[in-house]
Amino acid sequence: MSALTLVIGNKNYSSWSLRPWLLLKHFNIEFDEIKIPLYQSASALALEQHSPSRKVPALIHGDLTVWDSLAICEYISENLLQNAGWPEETKARALARSISAEMHSGFFALRNELPMNCRCHIPGFTPSNAAIADITRIKSIWQSCLENHADRGDWLLGTFSIADCMFAPVVLRFKIYSITLEPILQRYADNVLAHSAIKEWVAAGQAESEMIAKFEVAEY
Repeated sequence: MSALTLVIGNKNYSSWSLRPWLLLKHFNIEFDEIKIPLYQSASALALEQHSPSRKVPALIHGDLTVWDSLAICEYISENLLQNAGWPEETKARALARSISAEMHSGFFALRNELPMNCRCHIPGFTPSNAAIADITRIKSIWQSCLENHADRGDWLLGTFSIADCMFAPVVLRFKIYSITLEPILQRYADNVLAHSAIKEWVAAGQAESEMIAKFEVAEY
């Protein structure tokens, strides 16, 4: 098998980079990592050398380059995991794909107002009404998934899947901005935060020295 290389941005900030990185780590797939600090003077040129979209993440597998978090996760599942990135059961797989696509294409208020920043902890944060609507919808997704698949395990669809990768940065955001979660949702969030790969990512992000002003918040 050709070597895998995952091109990512700053671990402190890049929620999109975390998603395929977590999938690879969870399934113990070996890969090389290229980190390109974002919003620096040399960032555009560096990204151009690895990613057709000039964005992160990008997965390089031999002579093939795949970009976009969800596309990368799909590729990993299909070609390296015998489709184990999705639940085996048809309905659960369809649900996992649906909520992953919703996360991929929506929740803009949440993303804009609650940027991922592993170095921060913001008690008493007050989201806008638009962000509250996003948070409420995400809680509803989690609640339904966890209640309906509890007999299969502790992840959204019972077993770990791409859906958990897609929502992992949201778990981090909820922790950073002190978003209150109901007990069943907090147990899920704690499960994500206890994952060894998430701990590794957060520690690396906190150790980074780069600062991106647009993703910093007023209080630490």
